[in-house]
Amino acid sequence: MARRRIRSVKVPRQPRQGWFAYLAGKAAHFAGRAATFFLAAALVIIWGLTGPLFDFSDTWQLVINTSTTIVTFLMVFLIQNTQNRDTIALQVKLDALIFANHGTANRLAAAELMSDRELEHLHDEYSKRAAHMLATLERHRSSTKSKRRKT
Repeated sequence: MARRRIRSVKVPRQPRQGWFAYLAGKAAHFAGRAATFFLAAALVIIWGLTGPLFDFSDTWQLVINTSTTIVTFLMVFLIQNTQNRDTIALQVKLDALIFANHGTANRLAAAELMSDRELEHLHDEYSKRAAHMLATLERHRSSTKSKRRKT
């Protein structure tokens, strides 16, 4: 049996990110891993087990309070940066799909810039369209079923 060669797809080289974007992405990726969770849980368990050794002193409590506060404070900014980048990338991809689909109103590409009132109006408009489409599909299904029963 002859082996088929699979062509490799050349992935475009990633443009250089700024140091903060790079760090934020790596930190968010690292923070989301199961191993990181288990490491953090192990540290908390070790801290708890050392309580009797330190007589449950104020300093012993201060260690966990300070370390968790600092980590949480820094992670908020790193994860927010990553989320902002992901949101912008997703928005660009959706905009490209909107512009590529000739049946879609191009004004939807700037929906994130609309006021709350405009967004609610669009939501109502598309909800009505969806309900109309579902009703049309249901009528089509029921007419198809009745035709099948007759034959």
